[in-house]
Amino acid sequence: MAALKSPTVAVVVPRLVARLCPAAFSRTSLAFPLVPAHFSGLRPSCDRPAHPSVPASKSGFSTMSPSRVKAVLTADVGLTKPSEGIVPQIAITATESHVTEWKGDVVVIGVFEGGFGKDVNGIFEDSALKKLDDALGGIFGEIVVEEDFTGKAGQTSSARVSGHGFKRVGFVGLGKPKSASSKTWKSLGESIATIAKPAQAKSVAVLIANPPELSSEAKVSAASTVSLGTILGLFEDTRFKAEGKKPLLEKLEIVGLGSGAAFDAKLDQTVKVTGGVILARQLVNAPPNVLLPSVLADEAENLTADYSDVLTVKILDEEACRKLKMGSYLGVSAASTNPPKFIHIQYKPPTGDVKTKLAIVGKGLTFDSGGYNLKTGPGCSIEIMKIDMGGAAAAIGAAKAIAEVKPLGVEVNFIVAACENMIGGGGMRPGDILTASNGKTIEVNNTDAEGRLTLADALVYACNLKVDKIVDLATLTGACIIALGNDIGGMFTPNDALAEELSSASQSAGEKLWRMPMEDSYWEMMKSSIADMVNTGGRPGGSITAALFLKQFVNEDVAWAHLDIAGPVWSNEKKSATGFAVATLLNWVVKQAQS
Repeated sequence: MAALKSPTVAVVVPRLVARLCPAAFSRTSLAFPLVPAHFSGLRPSCDRPAHPSVPASKSGFSTMSPSRVKAVLTADVGLTKPSEGIVPQIAITATESHVTEWKGDVVVIGVFEGGFGKDVNGIFEDSALKKLDDALGGIFGEIVVEEDFTGKAGQTSSARVSGHGFKRVGFVGLGKPKSASSKTWKSLGESIATIAKPAQAKSVAVLIANPPELSSEAKVSAASTVSLGTILGLFEDTRFKAEGKKPLLEKLEIVGLGSGAAFDAKLDQTVKVTGGVILARQLVNAPPNVLLPSVLADEAENLTADYSDVLTVKILDEEACRKLKMGSYLGVSAASTNPPKFIHIQYKPPTGDVKTKLAIVGKGLTFDSGGYNLKTGPGCSIEIMKIDMGGAAAAIGAAKAIAEVKPLGVEVNFIVAACENMIGGGGMRPGDILTASNGKTIEVNNTDAEGRLTLADALVYACNLKVDKIVDLATLTGACIIALGNDIGGMFTPNDALAEELSSASQSAGEKLWRMPMEDSYWEMMKSSIADMVNTGGRPGGSITAALFLKQFVNEDVAWAHLDIAGPVWSNEKKSATGFAVATLLNWVVKQAQS
């Protein structure tokens, strides 16, 4: 990732338990022993966002089977042995019964701003809130007065109750009704998890007290997104801690939005999405002494074995990549003692013809030291450079989700050029010239702009598959974090139709993308006097010049978009991965299958 110098920037969870909880999934898998240094190759430069300095996480990676983990780690730095992953297993249903009829542990009530006015007798003027307050014996009214609860987004309160079929009631502010979006419903789900944990609740019902006018489709979507937020809010990656607690919540009932086949189908798909998001989180959280390029390739093989009806995988080693003349990618990997692994997972529908061929390309730097342009000083974020494979994690997580959903009529190719960017006598130097697999030459003026060099050969490979559309994802530039902050991904594409598709998919997923300009005149900064281009154009417009660089390796007849997810791939607040873009990618692929 290219860094700025200063400042730097009833439905039940299915097989996802098997993948992330090895105990529930004891399948023997191949062990990849550590291999000594390979050959000396070309090495690129600085392609990753500089995140604000964050203490190194101790979380790791255990989606692989215990036998393989042990085989790899006993020979590795630190002798780290991850424990079993603990994943929420929740039955989710949608019903239309009244909340007062529900029996369980906790009722969570989402409340929008407005409608809190009372008459002279202190009774709610809003009929829905009055009915709710009456049903709860006046507790809601007391909380409104005593805690100044107004329904503002993020407000929460809870209280014990008696005389009902449940023990505790929680209230969550949802903000202004006109501002309701997927983000609103996802936040409600996360608040449900926050309330349920300390209450040690095994069952929760959720109700929207004063919902805005919603279409039937919007109600289904809201139920889905609340469920997504709840499951992900409960998940904690404790594989590398001495002890981990299993989430107690077993049942979530969504009351009052509706019920029926449409709800059941959508909730089923939601659970499948969470499996992919959690896998992506675990991959990014994994420490670099555990998630080597070979281990990432191993995980790809395990994933395809789990879904062999629709997934296949091809792993190219260093020699195979040399034959394909991937000089740009191999330049980045040259200094590392851990050899590169080029991963190609292919999804094909179980039945019917393929009408559309897609490629999802994820940047896969399992660790980025910066190379000879070493990441140093405050804000360089070298301690969390394990996240530089966030694009690869999103791609592989999406592969899992798509393999679960099994959309028809579409082929999807997931491509990851996995490697490390290290320092060594045989490594790439500033001033070297690399030759990519499409014949274009690159003068390396910064070894810490390495991600784009690996993506260059990955994009050429994707185009050679004769796909119709390509989306690449990368923690590419600190400049994008400076421009958009930590919550929004940058979208770069010359194709308006593809931009609209991805925007729609991200909005449905509750994830934020913002289309950025691709100013062709900025290419002047990327010109070299002795090669076809340099690999970085400096600080001004850094995320734009990075996208223009990638464009040089995509065929003009292929619709292509680049997503710079340097900011949203990691939560500074939680010091953990987010799984960003998995849900967006699934929505996009499913839509392609339907069109």
